[in-house]
Amino acid sequence: MRILIRTFFRALRAVLTPILLLGDKLTTPKSMERDPAEQAKVDAETRRLALYQFVACPFCVKTRRAIKRLGLNVELRDAQLDPEHREALLEGGGKIQVPCLRIEHPDGRVEWMYESSDIIHYLEERFGNPDAAVAR
Repeated sequence: MRILIRTFFRALRAVLTPILLLGDKLTTPKSMERDPAEQAKVDAETRRLALYQFVACPFCVKTRRAIKRLGLNVELRDAQLDPEHREALLEGGGKIQVPCLRIEHPDGRVEWMYESSDIIHYLEERFGNPDAAVAR
């Protein structure tokens, strides 16, 4: 029975994954506009961020869409297909759960933030207002 259930969900994922990815491509949000100097500051800040994700995870899609909408250049690390990123996520964050945002603070401290809603809230608070200072 367990094999039957597992097979059903694998088949369901195989059917839904292309639909999810196509929908994401077709409805990609437009990036936030910033003046070039402000965008350069944001780009410098986002060099300290990395998103550990799975390509077809709906919560990762939601997070990537927020990153695109905010016009952020966050490194995407595939923790599903890249064993090095998977191991780094496990060692640093303590569990293999995506999405996970790795935040390297200016003092060298590293923070691992799980949950798409928390990540999106953090990014919107930090980078959402183009008039707000980004260095915190």
